[in-house]
Amino acid sequence: MDEIAENLAGKVAIVTGAGSRPGEGVGNGRATAILLARAGARLVLADAVEAWAEETRRMIEAEGGEALTIAADVTRPEDCRRIVEAATGRWGRLDVLVNNVGIGGPKGTAEEVDPEAWAQGLLVNVTSMMLMAKYAVPAMRAAGGGSIVNIGSVAGLRGGHPHLLYPTSKGAVVNMTRAMAVHHAPDGIRVNCICPGMVYTPMVQAGGMTAAKRDARRRRSILQTEGSGWDVGAAVAFLCGGRSRWMTGAIIPVDAGATAIAGLPQEGGGG
Repeated sequence: MDEIAENLAGKVAIVTGAGSRPGEGVGNGRATAILLARAGARLVLADAVEAWAEETRRMIEAEGGEALTIAADVTRPEDCRRIVEAATGRWGRLDVLVNNVGIGGPKGTAEEVDPEAWAQGLLVNVTSMMLMAKYAVPAMRAAGGGSIVNIGSVAGLRGGHPHLLYPTSKGAVVNMTRAMAVHHAPDGIRVNCICPGMVYTPMVQAGGMTAAKRDARRRRSILQTEGSGWDVGAAVAFLCGGRSRWMTGAIIPVDAGATAIAGLPQEGGGG
């Protein structure tokens, strides 16, 4: 049996959206970056708000890890190129890309949504991931292979979302992952997708979250527990490491089982 590496020692990883806005808990990007650093990776932390990325860097370095930050807008090709060049310029290689940037986007159905806001939402949620891969893949090929993890959503796996943009864009991320996995397998680059459920993060908190709504979200899962950015980050870190070396094109919900059922019975109701 081939040796399976259990850590990321000597590897270089990029995490986009690596900061975390102030608030309770930790965002998916920050948790992912910290866990990758704990596994031995050196990190490029990209975020539109550099101060948020700097706090992630501080936390990594406090644990003895190594990271650098870069302020960037991943909807701009030149910024995506700069992010990759920051990794190869500092450490001479790139092994991991985590495409974590995403927004809720505009509200509304096809009848109601503003077309310009729709286009911007697709640019952020879908095109940015293509742009990052465009520049990351050649660097990974030069390093002998690598791992790309795209962050989708359970909203991209099933219907029922009140607005059109978010589930549409996340569904695109799911199938983009499958296509990229086929395209880049000959170069030893694995491409997988994590689909978080209703985890509680500072971004969710900032969007307005009453105690009652938070409890209702928790109850919409088999495990009846609340998830966090750490749960998402742990799954991402697994897909970046050697223990997942035979996995590519995988779409993995991290949702406490919410997508495993059609619905949960209401309290006091029948099954």
